[in-house]
Amino acid sequence: MVRLEMEFSMEEASNGKRIIVVDRIIEVISENTPKHEGVDKWTLKGSPKGQMGLQGEARLQRDEMNHSRKTFFVFGDSYVDTGNTRIDQPGSWKEPYGITFPGKPAGRFSDGRVLTDFIAKYLRLKSPVPYKFRKLISQHLKNGMNFAFGGTGVFDTSSNNPNMTIQIDLFKELIKENVYTTSDLSNSVALVSVAGNDYNFYLATNGSLEGFPSLIASVVNQTATNLLRIQELGVRKIVVGGLQPLGCLPSTTATSSFQQCNSTFNDLVVFHNNLLNQTVTKLNQALTKHNSTFMILDLYDSFMSVLNHPSTSNIKDQFKPCCVGLSSQYSCGSVDENNVKKYTVCDHPKSSFFWDLLHPTQAGWHAVYNKLQTTSALLQIRY
Repeated sequence: MVRLEMEFSMEEASNGKRIIVVDRIIEVISENTPKHEGVDKWTLKGSPKGQMGLQGEARLQRDEMNHSRKTFFVFGDSYVDTGNTRIDQPGSWKEPYGITFPGKPAGRFSDGRVLTDFIAKYLRLKSPVPYKFRKLISQHLKNGMNFAFGGTGVFDTSSNNPNMTIQIDLFKELIKENVYTTSDLSNSVALVSVAGNDYNFYLATNGSLEGFPSLIASVVNQTATNLLRIQELGVRKIVVGGLQPLGCLPSTTATSSFQQCNSTFNDLVVFHNNLLNQTVTKLNQALTKHNSTFMILDLYDSFMSVLNHPSTSNIKDQFKPCCVGLSSQYSCGSVDENNVKKYTVCDHPKSSFFWDLLHPTQAGWHAVYNKLQTTSALLQIRY
């Protein structure tokens, strides 16, 4: 088990804005780890990125020469799902999804490739087989498997797809069935996506902003539990995505005609990400004797870097989505009872960062991936 206890309060910053401050954190613990108190007055400030010296670079070059094939496992939601969602569900299996790659709907929530595909490429692997197709293309199972389902969270959401706890249960069953052996797991990597569906569901069920800090603590706590479970099943390196700027998603910026981000939502995202950073640091400290490392993909900074400087990534429309419903009652891929399209698609998806109201285009993900390649997290999972 993992537990994270905290007390938080609202304080007024020098600029007059109210900020969330964690007054007290009790360290994340596992069953055999003694509990002790964390740092008082942990504020919402990011930690400095790690830097790698010459000795580290030389070690990476040696490791690359001795590089052995990895196994790649994926857990989470629509940001990493590559085909698990049912065909009768809206979105990923409907036109015009997949128009850029592979040219038809194929279960990805985008016009083409998503984060999973780019990370797999970085690991020099084919994208792992979706769990749903494990018996149809069993020859590729040794590359790993994708357990992610669109619409899901760490807790139950409006989606009836399996949440992350159940996804990890599915992985555990395959290990029991010897589909993946200790040898397969000895050089394995897991990608974990927590892209905000728990928060969307909370807002959709009339949750209040005042209740957000408590919910964020619960989501991060459950995420820590999930990361430890994956590690205990034998995965060596586990990278979890930080939360992207929810206040910049088209579903939010639509109220400003796709012109500006919602700072209130982004402040809550920063709170989530700092709490996640603190938690992952403590997980790594508690597991120093294990050959496993937890890392965070900084999706917030990567998204914001592209959105703030779109031209450097050949993006012309950074906020307006490429595919939108004709009215608020329709969404990308909607058709009426006569199968008439109720959406429009832009002429050049590669010039848009967002595909629909929630998800990046392939070009958007590629731009984010280019930013992520400059971070230490990706270097650590490759070597």
